[in-house]
Amino acid sequence: MPVKPTPPHSPTEQGVSRQRFGHLTDWLHRVRSVPAIAHVIRAGERFNDRMGNQFGAAITYFSFLSLIPILMVSFATAGFVLASNPDLLTGLINRIVNSISDPNLARTLKNTVNTAVRQRTTVGLTGLLIALYSGVNWIGNLREAIHAQSREVWERQPHEEEKIYLRYLWDFLSLIGLLLALGITLFLTSVAGSAQATIVRALGLGGIDWLRPAMTLIALSISIFANYLLFLWILWVLPRHNPQRTPLLRGTLIAAIGFEALKFAMTVALPKLATSPSGAAFGSVIGLMTFFYFFARLTLFCAAWIATADPKTDTNKPASLSSAPKNT
Repeated sequence: MPVKPTPPHSPTEQGVSRQRFGHLTDWLHRVRSVPAIAHVIRAGERFNDRMGNQFGAAITYFSFLSLIPILMVSFATAGFVLASNPDLLTGLINRIVNSISDPNLARTLKNTVNTAVRQRTTVGLTGLLIALYSGVNWIGNLREAIHAQSREVWERQPHEEEKIYLRYLWDFLSLIGLLLALGITLFLTSVAGSAQATIVRALGLGGIDWLRPAMTLIALSISIFANYLLFLWILWVLPRHNPQRTPLLRGTLIAAIGFEALKFAMTVALPKLATSPSGAAFGSVIGLMTFFYFFARLTLFCAAWIATADPKTDTNKPASLSSAPKNT
């Protein structure tokens, strides 16, 4: 039997489809009209238009590159400690020799340790100079990336140009300020974590079930507050920008909470990466680069969010759906 052709949709069905599409368009328009959602859309568009992903990747690269001189300084510090404690140095060398069955490899590691101790001054000074240079350039790149998201227009204005020695001086002072802010953050976080168990033991309140979650919540609040201080410095002082106060405080809070969530995710993911052979070999490197990348993206997105708080002054407004034709 010949197959009957499928009849076209009736006018009634076509009208129903157009009506449903019109309802969907109206719903999307209402959703985009919600102030909070419209703000996120404006921030996302500014983040993409001003190359937030590319800046995030560049910050990740320079962050990872800056670790090399930091490791050099760390090895030099360890060399000074071992040189001032001959017993500790002898014990470390003996432990290396006894823990490795291959005599050639043990001899190589022993010579490496002795070389590091002998050349500790050269390695330390070289690493310190390189760390200073790379750190100043890193803070400068971070400042430029945040400034690109914060300023009203994408192109750099002529009056924003500054002399190179003034820029390096400001970046050096900014690096010192960032290290101080980071030190305060780590101090508050470590004190909050260690004081929790100490207070519970000192008061003999270990048997109270609700106390431990309450102490955990207090420690989390202190950690978020420390993050808040750090990001307030990054988003306000570092780019030398004067945003509106309310968006600045709210955007900083978003960054602080997001950074705490990022730290929690890394503490959960890194031990799982170490369970596999490939993860044990490259897990720390991958985890560190991932942490730097999401930290950079979070910082730049919050900078874009702060800059797009007022839709009247935003130059990256999303296209409105209100101009789309409505099908009825």
